[in-house]
Amino acid sequence: MDEIAREYPLIECNLTKLGHNAREIVSRCAARGISVTGVIKGFNGDPRVAAVFRDCGVDGLATSRTEQIAACRAAGIPGPYMLVRIPMPGEAADVVSLADSTLASEMPTVRLLDAECARQNKRLGILLMADLGDLREGFWDKDELVEAAAETEALSNVDLLGVGVNLGCYGAVVPTPENLGALAEVARSVEARIGRSLALVSGGATTSLPLVLDGTMPARINHLRVGEGILQGKDLSDLFGLDMSFLHLDVFTIKAEVLEVKRKPSRPVGRIFVDAYGYTPEFPERGVRRRALAGIGKLDFAYCDMLKPREKGISVLGASSDHLILDAEDYPGELKPGDVLEFDARYAAALFATGSRYVRFVCTR
Repeated sequence: MDEIAREYPLIECNLTKLGHNAREIVSRCAARGISVTGVIKGFNGDPRVAAVFRDCGVDGLATSRTEQIAACRAAGIPGPYMLVRIPMPGEAADVVSLADSTLASEMPTVRLLDAECARQNKRLGILLMADLGDLREGFWDKDELVEAAAETEALSNVDLLGVGVNLGCYGAVVPTPENLGALAEVARSVEARIGRSLALVSGGATTSLPLVLDGTMPARINHLRVGEGILQGKDLSDLFGLDMSFLHLDVFTIKAEVLEVKRKPSRPVGRIFVDAYGYTPEFPERGVRRRALAGIGKLDFAYCDMLKPREKGISVLGASSDHLILDAEDYPGELKPGDVLEFDARYAAALFATGSRYVRFVCTR
């Protein structure tokens, strides 16, 4: 797409605030004997932001997309790099070429990676995943995982780094001392089988940080993969009820230009069926009110309920693909087309906005 000379919409990342957050999370984890791999997918792997992660003490960088690793390597951002989506067999060559380690849960894929390592004369670290209830990736049968670890250990070109788990991303299962204690037991079983200690027992991602902060993380867990908790302390504050006052909660700002301001009914007029996405929305009756449209939509941020206007008197009503619909009845000033509104963005909204080709990504300090 040709470059368009347009300023908005944009998402802004404050690198100074981000660096503060990264150092705070890394230091709190280090105090519990836990290393942190910084997950960069939440800002589309932008090398400018990845460099701040790397400069602020994370032990390495991780993402789910090999393209983001390639971009960061091209920009000279040092690794090591971990792939945190289990590899597609069809991307084995890129995984070996670009990543230093990967999550894994299928032995045919591990064997394929081992063969590719031989072809490229490289080594690749393997973190075998256990499924402890979230029902995304990982071995459900723990005996099968132990045998897979023994086979991985015997392969010639890959290195068994350890075992790991993901909790919360699909099944919304909360990490607890009990389920992460079960991961520690898996690690001990693997170590007994292979006759050595594992380098990593990776206890999940941001959703595991509450156990670090309250001191209940099982002692054997020594690694976390953290992105959201550094980028969006607001999520841990709002969703987990944690005191995250030691972090900046406004690393990201979404800015959008006002397109229209008019007084309109609060309920659509006519028979309500389904919207553009096949849903039937509900509209409370609030009378005629001042409404505004902004030039950004679900195509850019997906979840309008994860945007919070910073201006008083503005609230989000909903969105279509290309428009954000706002209630501006209680806005104290004059609002007109061309004005720019600012929004706090929770993790999911920032994830989509930084990946949108239609939203400028700006870094500030």
